[in-house]
Amino acid sequence: MSQVKVDNVNVEAYEVLTTPEALKQELPLSDAASDMLAESRQVVRDILDRKDHRMFIVVGPCSIHDTEAAMDYAQRLKALADEVSDTLYLVMRVYFEKPRTTVGWKGLINDPYMNDSFKIEDGLHIGRKLMLDILELGLPTSTEALDPISPQYLADCISWSAIGARTTESQTHREMASGLSSAVGFKNGTDGGLQVAINALKSVSKPHRFLGINPAGEVAVIKTTGNAYGHVVLRGGSAGPNYDSVHVKLCEDELEGAGVTPSIMVDCSHANSNKQPELQPLVMDNVANQVLEGNHSIVGLMVESNIGAGNQPIPENLGDLQYGVSVTDGCIDWDTTAQAIRDMRDKLKDVLPNRTA
Repeated sequence: MSQVKVDNVNVEAYEVLTTPEALKQELPLSDAASDMLAESRQVVRDILDRKDHRMFIVVGPCSIHDTEAAMDYAQRLKALADEVSDTLYLVMRVYFEKPRTTVGWKGLINDPYMNDSFKIEDGLHIGRKLMLDILELGLPTSTEALDPISPQYLADCISWSAIGARTTESQTHREMASGLSSAVGFKNGTDGGLQVAINALKSVSKPHRFLGINPAGEVAVIKTTGNAYGHVVLRGGSAGPNYDSVHVKLCEDELEGAGVTPSIMVDCSHANSNKQPELQPLVMDNVANQVLEGNHSIVGLMVESNIGAGNQPIPENLGDLQYGVSVTDGCIDWDTTAQAIRDMRDKLKDVLPNRTA
């Protein structure tokens, strides 16, 4: 019999993780957190259904690497959310997984200690604990559904989910999103094209059957009913921004032509700010002006924001990290964030009620 190895040739080892069921038993949703989650998901659905006149803003760090700073940010955001709640519904961006074009830090779940130790089980515990703490504050949460396995561990803590530009075209992610309990935004492709997102919206609304894991951690065939609350997120592309009124109208027309309700979010970062985070408030202001001029399709925004502005490389000595500054994409600082959101609220507080009326 041949001794040549033909199976798992490039696999070095396996590390068995705790099951989703066990993690949830160790870190359960409290009644208060569960109520908060159910309420926040319903608010987002009502906004998408035009039953709630407000717009929702997914705002927060590009990625979470410091849970202490994340809670500091969450407490600030909760106070601001209460202040603008008559007009804007704020959802904290709590991103744990980062897609990589080549290599780099993959996020808190994959490498929570930022030293290439890849203690994924620790990352799942740290991430879930942070989500629970934020929900306990009374603040909704959002994340990008990047890995098809991790939602079994964390999705019961998520108010709104995103599928990124690199994965919108992925059938795996469309199938996964069809089973998510939250509304989900699909970003346009990295080239700025809308067709992949429109195809995703058609797909996610339908039932699917696919391989995954169940709460006990067993490989299973997952059967979904479809997610009726998929919508498009404009994030610009290689040709430049696509948040202006002309691009928004083109998006409305393409969605309507495909038989999809034109519910549009605008991602103020990425190509829409030419990867210059300080331009995000200008995008927010432009969107507010579009609403003032009669736009009815834009229902939300995404903003990359942190305590401190800009970003920083991960230093060899982690003690040298600047507190509250992103280690991935650059962000606007807290003061700029709060001012931009207050300005938007002041512009739209008397206008938005008329959109649902």
